[in-house]
Amino acid sequence: MSTNQPRTGLANDPRILAGAAAGLVSALVALWALHGLPMGAVLFWFAPLPLFLAGLGFGLTAALIAVAVAGLGLSLVSPGIGPVAVYLGFLSLPAVVSLVLGLPNGSRPGPSLGLPLALLGIWPAFLVVLAAMVLGGPDAGLETSLRDAVSQSLTRMGVEAPDGMVEQIVRLKAGALALWLSFVLVANAAFAQRLLLRRNLALLPRIRWSEARLPRWYPILPAIAGVVWLLADPAADLFPLSLGLALGVPLLLQGLAALHTRLPPAKWRTPVLVAAYVSLLVFVQAGAIILVALGLVEQFGRRNPPPANT
Repeated sequence: MSTNQPRTGLANDPRILAGAAAGLVSALVALWALHGLPMGAVLFWFAPLPLFLAGLGFGLTAALIAVAVAGLGLSLVSPGIGPVAVYLGFLSLPAVVSLVLGLPNGSRPGPSLGLPLALLGIWPAFLVVLAAMVLGGPDAGLETSLRDAVSQSLTRMGVEAPDGMVEQIVRLKAGALALWLSFVLVANAAFAQRLLLRRNLALLPRIRWSEARLPRWYPILPAIAGVVWLLADPAADLFPLSLGLALGVPLLLQGLAALHTRLPPAKWRTPVLVAAYVSLLVFVQAGAIILVALGLVEQFGRRNPPPANT
């Protein structure tokens, strides 16, 4: 009997091994952060990285195993459903769904970036709807909870903000959270792909998020939310405003990508990019409107972008 035959079985399947290992590491990182250990607030946002490593290196099966193992591990160790819900809702589920939508399958021979980019707006909007339902109402419950969260955060930082500033933060909070969640997911996916490419383990070639284009139907969603917000009573407009801000994030990202791909490699390229990011941070509303408009022009005006300059 030959002893050189390849080993088979579940224990020797690289997808299962990679998925289980990724899930355990992701759960450990989440537990570290949720228990308030040193550097936990930073490590928490790297919890999707093992999931992306499993999915982009070993396929969708490995990613699904990873999120199942991580969710099971958190539910067994963490008291209550809160930590598991935060981990699944903000990090692991959107990461795995983006892999489901983006990885090649039987009906799609190549990778797709359009649907994962759209998910960066649809998923936060879904969380807004879910939060409004859980808190008891799309307007009063959501606004009260956001106001309390903002006030508590400012108090912990020792900042005494006037009511007008708190109101402004509350109205922009959904869009800011959606933008941050998008940045976290894209950064983790890009970092995972780079690590896998260096070790020749990547299933896909280099992914250029700057070349992603939203589905043609997507701009209808933020447009509908915007119309509802304009028609809503001022005392009950936070819910449609939050939906519109969350759904507008992919267009904003597409506008930023257009800046990077369209600007020529000239001396003034870097100052223009710096000015765009500074305007987005300082003049939030004006900067966001300009970038969303640029994203719409890129979406419908120019369908064949040139190769990225960076």
